[in-house]
Amino acid sequence: LGDPAQRLAYPEHKVITTAINGTLVSAGADTMKALQLVTVTGKMQNKNGADMPDFNGVIFPTVFDKETTVSTLGNDPASSASPFKVQKSLLYRGKASVTNGEFSFQFVVPKDIAYNVDHGRLSYYAENDATNANGYFEEFFIGGANENAAADDAGPDVSLYMNDENFVYGGTTDENPLLLAVVEDENGINTVGNGIGHDLTAVLDENTANTISLNDYYQSDLDSYQSGRISYPFSELSEGTHNLRVKVWDVYNNSSESFTEFVVAESANLALDHVLNYPNPFTTRTQFHFEHNQACSDLSVQVQVFTVSGKLVKTINESVHNDGYKADPIDWDGLDDYGQKIGRGVYVYNLKVTTPDGQTAEQLEKLVILN
Repeated sequence: LGDPAQRLAYPEHKVITTAINGTLVSAGADTMKALQLVTVTGKMQNKNGADMPDFNGVIFPTVFDKETTVSTLGNDPASSASPFKVQKSLLYRGKASVTNGEFSFQFVVPKDIAYNVDHGRLSYYAENDATNANGYFEEFFIGGANENAAADDAGPDVSLYMNDENFVYGGTTDENPLLLAVVEDENGINTVGNGIGHDLTAVLDENTANTISLNDYYQSDLDSYQSGRISYPFSELSEGTHNLRVKVWDVYNNSSESFTEFVVAESANLALDHVLNYPNPFTTRTQFHFEHNQACSDLSVQVQVFTVSGKLVKTINESVHNDGYKADPIDWDGLDDYGQKIGRGVYVYNLKVTTPDGQTAEQLEKLVILN
């Protein structure tokens, strides 16, 4: 595992669970039921067991369903199948604020739990700029159903992007894009994976034989069990047009799908797409837009506007940096290089992009000015 003389980097402090649904854990074990809204509170303690009111940071709680019994394969002639227990069914993975050494988070227990009653597990990791902490708690039960659960027959809201939220349908990426799904549901997202067909999934190019499970790639937003993000990295996709379908289930087992298309252009060669200005035609102001395949790069952009006879009237130079593939828009007020208003009519502009290693790509388009 490492150098025996090197101390492993275990978290320095402890995370303590104090109450579940308003009942102190010292008063006895509580039971979390399917479709029940659960509130968990806790605090930070140092290694000596003293409270830490000066700890302000973020905690990442993970809630697991009960242990299940699985078996080894027994495929070695000298061995036989042996049962053992694992606790891997994930009910909730969240992110909550720690303020003055205390935290609280909520979640709705998914419908897809195992309904027998037994011990679950809360697992924690917390950090701030100076230190970190971890802990767990198992003195509670999970099982049964909440008979007073409100009705819910609407699936989650799903917005699907590639790499970042500037992406638009049919946009350009490189060969290693990031699937980004922004999801929201009144009661939360189902990441358990116990129910047949209830996994969070992605299907690339309608290849259902290689459906991708996204359960482990979902992360709740800070202090919210109702919204979160799925981030899944693709690698070495082929050049050309691809489509992607993502399916998401809520804790009530309602589902929603989102679909998008994107074009892969190898990042070894700079490529531009969807070069345009908007509005077009315009009177006093427009913006130049473009997509590229050089995510996370500093790009130099030059826009030159010409009359139809070839006279240069305006040059704009900008530096852009984007995590994704859609560049931030470049503004133009319709004035020439001397600050004078340009006459109405049809003009041609050339958008040229240069990478840090000297690659260039450019594209000519038309614009119309109305006075």
